[in-house]
Amino acid sequence: MRRVTVWHDGDCPLCRREIATMRRLDRRGAIDFVDVTGAGTCPLDRAEMLARFHAREEGGPLLSGAAAFAAMWRAIPVLRPLGEVARNRLALALLERLYGRFLRVRPRLQRWLASREARA
Repeated sequence: MRRVTVWHDGDCPLCRREIATMRRLDRRGAIDFVDVTGAGTCPLDRAEMLARFHAREEGGPLLSGAAAFAAMWRAIPVLRPLGEVARNRLALALLERLYGRFLRVRPRLQRWLASREARA
């Protein structure tokens, strides 16, 4: 089992929900989640780490965007097939395009979730 380190934005309501879901799915404890907004160390500048999703498979390079998601998915048995499909460069390119589109709407989703949390 290869360990994966995932860096995330602990101040982002969208990220917190996603990481909570991944923690529940990671029953083997194969993923180390590092909150970039905390005191943990970052392999890159904090702003760069917060702008995109980053992960590293044990012994591998730092991955960003769709490749980072794929690495995280490979560590979770139920999502592993999707992560394996992303090893194909065409599939990964498609996922990266979708991730780029998501990044454009992410600020609106973050504001919407933050307003829902404030009302709760």
